[in-house]
Amino acid sequence: MAELRGRIHSFESCGSVDGPGLRFVVFMQGCGLRCGYCHNPDSWDCLAGREYSVDEVCKEVAKYRIFMRFSGGGVTLSGGEPLLQSEFSAELLRRCRENGIHTAIDTAGSVPLEHSAPVFAHTDLVLLDIKCINPGIYHELTGGKLDNTLETAAYLGRHNIKVWLRHVLIPGVTDRDDLLERLAMYAATMPTLEQVEILPFHQIGEYKWREMGYDYRLTGVTPPSPERIENARRIFAGHGLRVVI
Repeated sequence: MAELRGRIHSFESCGSVDGPGLRFVVFMQGCGLRCGYCHNPDSWDCLAGREYSVDEVCKEVAKYRIFMRFSGGGVTLSGGEPLLQSEFSAELLRRCRENGIHTAIDTAGSVPLEHSAPVFAHTDLVLLDIKCINPGIYHELTGGKLDNTLETAAYLGRHNIKVWLRHVLIPGVTDRDDLLERLAMYAATMPTLEQVEILPFHQIGEYKWREMGYDYRLTGVTPPSPERIENARRIFAGHGLRVVI
């Protein structure tokens, strides 16, 4: 049987924002969405990055086990979209769990369940990024379909997999009270949701778009004000949800 190999954009050895504790974050290469605010457009190309075997990644992970153990951390697969490389991701997470390491995936849930479900079988926590609860705005913002994300969310609930919902607050796009209210109402129905993370929009990745010759669609959009961030927090909290900013 051929050794499983995957394409990886980069590693982060002590991540603190991609799940509980200190995390070893594996940024996978390849993504089917084209989010207008993406800060890693260099992760889109499925054929770019460096190829690694599962063994090679596990050796990197092992260097940081002491930090993960004492901080209550683990391994997070991010991207790009880690569910695109489903066989590799599933085996990597299986090996981590086998060694007592907490596993998480940061995903938009855009990959159909026929491919992604085997990965979730080895996942303790899913950081699910719901870009927008309106299908039309979702498509305009990402080029993808909201249906796959909602089907993923329903699957995670049925299989008792913990979820942290992530939502980027973009002035003039997702920062609308009606959209926030709809998303909060939906989130309140998710049986395994532990918290909502509101991520204020920023322009950090714009320079990468320009370097790669891409047309950055959100030029001129400023980060949301403290008042609008608090407004979003209040809307989600009003539905009994734990909110992190």
